[in-house]
Amino acid sequence: MPKQRSADPRTRIIDVASTLLSEEGRAGVTTRRVAELAGVQAPVIYRLFGDKDGLLDAVAEHVMADFAATKSAAVAGSATRGVDPVAGLRAGWDMTIGFGLANPELFVLINDPARGPSPSTEAGIRILADRVHQVAMAGRLRVSEAEAVELIHAAGTGAVLAILRRPESERDTGPADVLYEGLCQRILTASDSTGRAPADPVIAPAVTLRAAVSDLAVLSPAERAMLGEWLERIIAQG
Repeated sequence: MPKQRSADPRTRIIDVASTLLSEEGRAGVTTRRVAELAGVQAPVIYRLFGDKDGLLDAVAEHVMADFAATKSAAVAGSATRGVDPVAGLRAGWDMTIGFGLANPELFVLINDPARGPSPSTEAGIRILADRVHQVAMAGRLRVSEAEAVELIHAAGTGAVLAILRRPESERDTGPADVLYEGLCQRILTASDSTGRAPADPVIAPAVTLRAAVSDLAVLSPAERAMLGEWLERIIAQG
């Protein structure tokens, strides 16, 4: 592995540790090897990151921040090009599944319950929320935006972790595809080609209107807040 030669020691260390994690797993990320390959003394790693766990956390944040930026750009590009929001939602799902399968050690690390929520993970959830909001504004969402975000995030995480339990030679996106189709049955209204049961004639419009409440300049802030509360109560009964 070639040594990284960024001018910034912290960046150099994270780049080396990220490569080791990807190629050799957590066991390959030792402070001694990272220090050697990054061209620094081991005490520098302890000073910057505290310990190996701190270094791994920094690696996770770095890689996830890059992935979140890529997804954010994709969301913005889809909106600019007028891409169907439902197709955009599927594209975001595929990106997440693909990232998880391409970065198994990192994906398991960032989804370790002991780590707790991280800034990059929260950023990813906000990007998902933006995609879901676009679907709601298009009148295609049959549950609340919050419920849709929670279900998609949980399903995507669970799908990747389940696939990663298989031997590497047997991993494919089949289970994730099946899970996504079931998820669509739950959260999306029917289109002519889906064959899904029609959405509740009250709930789906309520979800769409709730998505647009903040833009209703004709109403006062208090009126928008009240309308939003009423709509949320209607949606919750769906």
